[in-house]
Amino acid sequence: MADFFPLPWLIVFLPWAGAVVLALLAPGGRWPPLVNCGVSAASAALALGLLAAPEGVQGWTRVDGVNQPLVALGGIIGLATALFSAATVEAERFDGLRARAYHAAFQIFMGAQFLALLSDNLGVMWVAIEIATLASVLMVAVHGTPAAIEAAWKFFVLCGVGIALALFGTILLYLAAQPLVGHGDPGLSWAALRLVADRCDPGILSLAFVFLMVGYGTKAGLVPLHGWLPDAEAEGPLPISAVLSGLLLNAALVAVLRAKAIVGINPGALEPGPLLLGFGLASLLLASLALWRRRDARRLFAWSSIEHMGLSAIAFGLGAHVAGMLHLMGHSLVKSAVFFGIGAAAQLKGSQKISDIGGLAGSHPALGWGLALGIAGLAGLPPFSLFVSEFRLVTAAAAAQPWLLLPLGLGLLLAGAALVRVMQSLCLGPATPDAPVAGAFARPGGLWWASGPVWALLALSVLLGFALPAWFAALLGDAARLLG
Repeated sequence: MADFFPLPWLIVFLPWAGAVVLALLAPGGRWPPLVNCGVSAASAALALGLLAAPEGVQGWTRVDGVNQPLVALGGIIGLATALFSAATVEAERFDGLRARAYHAAFQIFMGAQFLALLSDNLGVMWVAIEIATLASVLMVAVHGTPAAIEAAWKFFVLCGVGIALALFGTILLYLAAQPLVGHGDPGLSWAALRLVADRCDPGILSLAFVFLMVGYGTKAGLVPLHGWLPDAEAEGPLPISAVLSGLLLNAALVAVLRAKAIVGINPGALEPGPLLLGFGLASLLLASLALWRRRDARRLFAWSSIEHMGLSAIAFGLGAHVAGMLHLMGHSLVKSAVFFGIGAAAQLKGSQKISDIGGLAGSHPALGWGLALGIAGLAGLPPFSLFVSEFRLVTAAAAAQPWLLLPLGLGLLLAGAALVRVMQSLCLGPATPDAPVAGAFARPGGLWWASGPVWALLALSVLLGFALPAWFAALLGDAARLLG
């Protein structure tokens, strides 16, 4: 079957087939959440199977060290999100049409972000990221409240500007390569572009990277076009925050890195590293200050996503690609766990304001301690993988750009202190009274269905940081070679 339907395309089309089934299923009852979990489990198995697939290009797709770990990560987070969604969806109180739209849009998003990561064709990558964005906008708006509609419109408008800029940058890359590779698909192939990049017009390549950096940087949540992210993650359904922070941002940043690998080959073109450093530093410093002024828990952790995407951009800008890959993956695992914990707490307390959530470790130990450990992980504390990636990043900065240690250290210190402060308030302070949302955790197993994904993702983060298998480390080394 692999000869007729390669594994990368199977990974993409299975969620889309699931979306069709979920759109046709009668809403309500147990079947839509169960089917959503089943499709996500099958997708996760296929995504993990990609780790054993040989590298190479098949049509519009490619398998390499850059996308293999990120696709596997996407499958794991997609399954965890589907399980968490099954535990919490009744309390979202969707009507029939909204329930169908929510489940179908989730699977459309999953297939699109897989395609964005797996694509060798930069045009197909652009289309995939646009599909993922539109599906995300639908999920953010699905409640139909004024706040949700406003957040969805801001998401749509800002990311629409970004995707238009990214399209222009993609066209410029094609024009730069056209005299060397001719018309058609080769002019958009990442592999083909890398082979001829050193002979392309450096001015066109430089302009293309600027447009791609700003355009895809918008979707990656980098300052200055980051304003959609806190609203989208605060107003959408609870499980959606995990896939926005854990998956959409990664796919957008990978698009930037693919462009960086092309432009960086040409000695006469703009050096991509300083531009990534600038966007990363701006994101880190602004987010580290904003974390001290948030009162809404989900909005606060959305700002934490901006901070960590900034750190990833700094790592890639310095050429510390292994640290950058580790940071992307570690952030996705830990941030998804934290959003699951906050989502469960919001349904228990009837509010997502920080002042209304407190003492979770005492009142709900499995949930509270999982959330506390997750926030500690986001603050860069051991034993989680973000501690390892941030240590690698600081080491790389000290070796390559010592001046960077001051703003980098300041941003890390401010953000870490703000997160520890919030962790103490949410998890270790006096317990606030429960006021459960109607329908919260009504299914058998109750809160354990929401707490289980938290602990599973945290355990994977610890393994990623301190028990990395040799073959996986070699895979990350291959990614560094391709991106360098």
